[in-house]
Amino acid sequence: MLGVAGTTVILLASACSPAPAPVTVEPAQPTSAPATATQGVVPTSGDAPPATAVEAGVEIVFRIVPGQSQARFLVDEVLAGSPNTVVGVTSDVSGEIRGDFGSPQAVVVGPIQVDLSTLATDSGLRNRAIRDAILQTGIEANRFAVFQVTGIEGLPAEVALGTAYALSLTGDLTIHGVTQFVTFAAEVTPISEARLEGSASASLDYRDFDISILRLPPQVASVGDVVTLEIDFVAEAG
Repeated sequence: MLGVAGTTVILLASACSPAPAPVTVEPAQPTSAPATATQGVVPTSGDAPPATAVEAGVEIVFRIVPGQSQARFLVDEVLAGSPNTVVGVTSDVSGEIRGDFGSPQAVVVGPIQVDLSTLATDSGLRNRAIRDAILQTGIEANRFAVFQVTGIEGLPAEVALGTAYALSLTGDLTIHGVTQFVTFAAEVTPISEARLEGSASASLDYRDFDISILRLPPQVASVGDVVTLEIDFVAEAG
């Protein structure tokens, strides 16, 4: 049962169509004065380098790096009276972001795609239930969860490297052959002109995607109706 719910969450994380040819990135020229953070900008933590303004340049294509990225779902369950949170993860994530640092409001996010057939929890039995009974990923049409971004709120007027930007991504999420309009809360940091790092999450009812989980007596096991979909990604130019 947990596997089913978990599978639903991951499905919500989305995917990407084939990326365009790589674009050469020219190094930015240093600015004479430090960039000023704008309203809605969230400062980075840890040892991140200080914010550096970026001048206009050519369009850059950033592609998600699977080995450094992860999509996952989280769903609550009660098994034999003990509460637990089931987490399913996969690194089979793809997608692209296209834009010019000089015109950040014109950025375009391509479809984000997640291979649901590779979702894994801490139980092999649950994994099989998610793949075979719940998501039916053996059917090619059900194998991938895809998120097509149609709108982005919170984009800055200009970009400063090392600054984290809080964004809202809206679009169409397709899972198990069903498409729903979903909003992801996201944070993206341009680490350099060749690297972006970010995360996004959304909570939803998996039943909206025509996904069902076998119901057992509450004293045996129960699974919540709401799943949280999350993604942490690294995208590199070229």
